[in-house]
Amino acid sequence: FERGLHLSEAIRFFIYEVPKVLLLLTLIVFVVGIIRSYFSPERTRQILGDKKLFVGNVLASLLGIVTPFCSCSAIPLFLGFVESGVPLGVTFSFLIAAPMINEVALVLLFGLFGWKTALLYMSTGLLIAIISGYIIGRLKLEKYVEPWVYKIKAGQAQIEEQTITFSERIDAGIVAVKEVVAKVWIYIVIGIAVGAGIHGYVPENFMARLMGKSAWWSVPIAVIIGVPMYSNAAGIIPIVQALLEKGASLGTVLAFMMSVIGLSLPETIILKKVLKIQLILIFVGIVAVGIIIVGYIFNLVY
Repeated sequence: FERGLHLSEAIRFFIYEVPKVLLLLTLIVFVVGIIRSYFSPERTRQILGDKKLFVGNVLASLLGIVTPFCSCSAIPLFLGFVESGVPLGVTFSFLIAAPMINEVALVLLFGLFGWKTALLYMSTGLLIAIISGYIIGRLKLEKYVEPWVYKIKAGQAQIEEQTITFSERIDAGIVAVKEVVAKVWIYIVIGIAVGAGIHGYVPENFMARLMGKSAWWSVPIAVIIGVPMYSNAAGIIPIVQALLEKGASLGTVLAFMMSVIGLSLPETIILKKVLKIQLILIFVGIVAVGIIIVGYIFNLVY
């Protein structure tokens, strides 16, 4: 394929991202499966589950900051929290913070835009994770979690209480891969295919024209455009820089960045195997509103 063509860029994105995400997902599920063999559900609840709702949201969000996972690879840890009995709202705080706020994003933002921008991004992203998880927790939406998630919890409870060898822990990681990856891999491929089409065929100049500070609707439009896309912090920040160089406003572009990283299409497709559509829509809606507010704040400050 000739370089620079829309089809070439879309195919290159798809071929590069599919094995990368699937390998990363498999590795994370395997490692988490081994780690979970060391901790019983009761121990996990002591860390997060027994805290008051708001305190649990804060702790889960801070934990999300120090875990350098994209939205897809954060799902296995999200599953582990739900299976261990951690409150649903607390798990969502982690799921939002893990991809949206990480050291890669913060270091790149600091290098490109200075410490004030990086600090403001971290603070507002943390606030979105805490408040969104808190609201979801208060709404008592556990009935919208798929029953198979809790069946895994019940089936593993007795095994986790026993003393097992390291070889058996390896086997636990393999079992986790078979159970989780086998359920979601096709949804990952479909999501990345959609993201590849957007990546190859949507021009940056068109997006920059939609992201000026003057139009009040630029921030919501940027979030709507960003949600179906897929990228991690390292991949999206160079695009952010390019958009800013073409005249897009900082708040609008960072709202776009937050929506791409924190509300990616592959993430919501994977969540469809874990959560019912009602809860997914509530999750996306609450986080999207928070991101839009942050975008307006950035545009007012800068």
